[in-house]
Amino acid sequence: MRETGLILIIAVLFIVMSFASPYFLTWDNMRAMAMAFAVEGIVVVGMTILLISGGIDLSVGSVTALAMVIAGWLFLNGLDPWTASLIAIAACTAIGAIMGFFVTRVGLHHFIVSLAVMVIARGLCLLGTGGRPLGLYTLPLEFKFIGQGSIGPIPVVIVIFVLFVVVFDFMLRRTTIFRKVFYTGSNEKAAAYSGIRTSKVIFLTTTLCAALSGVAGIIYMARFGSAQPTFGVGMELNVIAAAVIGGASLKGGSGTILGAILGTILLSVVSSSLALLDVSIYWQDIIRGSILLTAVTIDHYLNKRRG
Repeated sequence: MRETGLILIIAVLFIVMSFASPYFLTWDNMRAMAMAFAVEGIVVVGMTILLISGGIDLSVGSVTALAMVIAGWLFLNGLDPWTASLIAIAACTAIGAIMGFFVTRVGLHHFIVSLAVMVIARGLCLLGTGGRPLGLYTLPLEFKFIGQGSIGPIPVVIVIFVLFVVVFDFMLRRTTIFRKVFYTGSNEKAAAYSGIRTSKVIFLTTTLCAALSGVAGIIYMARFGSAQPTFGVGMELNVIAAAVIGGASLKGGSGTILGAILGTILLSVVSSSLALLDVSIYWQDIIRGSILLTAVTIDHYLNKRRG
């Protein structure tokens, strides 16, 4: 029902904006919207799975930027971009594993751990670059292709995004290990009593979210041809909002990849519409925050009724 409702809302927005702006339904605007949400959508996939397991990650924006900075710095110091990118993704995966350790072994809450990592990762970005963007003008064309190229009329970024969505949506619906994510998020103690190693599930979902943030960072680097140490500020708001709008509960136990992606598309359509209508950037932030508050309120109400 949530997914159907989102599709209807998006359809209504398309109809309204087709009359409000002659530029909305143009190919250039549709392509720009798709490019805007595609890479961030990869992070949304990881966040959705983590939310279903009962966790949350506030560090995704900083970790995405850190992946860019690590890969960019290694490339500028003589490493080929593919190896540099693999090392950067591995580093982000390790960050996720460290967060998972503090949550599952030390017993700290996801919120506190990810908040600390958000600050640390951003500090590392600024420390490693001196606060200045790294210009990666000599990146080879075959590497830039993953961020800037197209297969026919379809950008490669969108193809990669769709592959991630299809694979993880299938795994979340059909595989045993990912079904355990729902059981863990619904009732961790009951899941543990039934034989599920809940700490392992939480550890893996936390690590996965950080790893996908690293993948997104590499694609952004290829797309922009630079590594921005301040990139991703506020990304966590958009990612969490998209997942919650799509039906992922902040209390865990529910959510779908498809719903989260529809939430991402909705936010992208809203942002594009506001820009075309020449709404102030400050009002855009207020509107996005209001949408998140509304989604969380609905989620709380639905959980209260189920409880």
